[in-house]
Amino acid sequence: MALALLADAWARARGGAVLALVVDHGLRAESAAEAELTVARLTARGIVARLLTLAGLAKGPALAARARAARYAALEAACAGDGRLHLLLGHHAGDQAETLAMRVLSGSGPAGRAAMPALAETAWVRLLRPLLGMAPVRLRATLRAAGVAWVDDPSNADPATLRARLRAARADPDGTGAATRRAAEAAAAAGAARGWAEREAAGVLARRARLHPEGYALLTPGTLPPSALAALLRVLGGADWAPGPAQVAALARAPRAATLGGVRIMPAGRLAPGHWLLVREAAAMAAPVAARAGVVWDGRFRLADHATLPRGLRLGAIGDAAAGLRRGSRMPAALLRTLPALWRDGVLVNAPILGYCDLLCYQTCRVEFVPRSPAAGAPFLPPARVT
Repeated sequence: MALALLADAWARARGGAVLALVVDHGLRAESAAEAELTVARLTARGIVARLLTLAGLAKGPALAARARAARYAALEAACAGDGRLHLLLGHHAGDQAETLAMRVLSGSGPAGRAAMPALAETAWVRLLRPLLGMAPVRLRATLRAAGVAWVDDPSNADPATLRARLRAARADPDGTGAATRRAAEAAAAAGAARGWAEREAAGVLARRARLHPEGYALLTPGTLPPSALAALLRVLGGADWAPGPAQVAALARAPRAATLGGVRIMPAGRLAPGHWLLVREAAAMAAPVAARAGVVWDGRFRLADHATLPRGLRLGAIGDAAAGLRRGSRMPAALLRTLPALWRDGVLVNAPILGYCDLLCYQTCRVEFVPRSPAAGAPFLPPARVT
């Protein structure tokens, strides 16, 4: 609520407007009424608000991770549908301290210990966390000064979740104590180092790597920063995270034919003599998915929104059918096998990237390479110091 008020004031002063998005996870009987009340309070302040209700979430293992993924997907889809580039999130200094503690407990390396960035880019939006350096007590004071009530989600205090247990152990609800400040300072220092490494990686990738829309990369020979190799492995493997830093560092010091993080590294051959070819590992690809407009397969390829599809199609890898499509293509077989294709009852119907379409799919020939995050987007930006 505080984020919506502050963002609205900032935008209005510059002749703009914000759209407030309220997410109801549907995990408690009271959540729908609480979400509707929040929308009503925002509307009363003249802020356009929209309720996003999630479906399909159920209590059980990894609930926090599943809820987070569903929430971000809904928020990003709402922004994309409304033509909004920037998605502001309300994480504050207390959230940052808990995130750092969770990363430490999970054994995260230096990059993970930077916790949450103040700015991050995804395939669809730019995420901004303008309150990340602010103590939560200041946000509550902002709402009181504005005469605005808010809803405290009781699940934030549920001891069944790790974050709630860490919050209770920190015993600093105001977010102004020494523990919170030390955590914020540690995350900021790690974030500054991570930002420097990502800027270095971006420069190396710009000079030495070519990332192709068919979902592969070509890399000049020689050692390179582990962060640069990690970025390529993450993007080409369709993953949210790169493999373990020790494995990546060893391969970055001495590049060689290898498989890591669902990506094969091999000589590029006639495709680019003297280069390394990085391509998705065929055995690690996801199973085919039901083909529909906008669906994403293997974390890498997305079927165009305007696609008009016959029933019964599935989107998956070309696989063994690549042998019959090699004529006229310079792509090696290892790459061709990983390209997306449409199938029906075991019969290849469409290989969009190769320009193969049968009559059944005459109008559906566009599949886009859309990694979950860019190989070299905005470098990690740590938040301002806690205030």
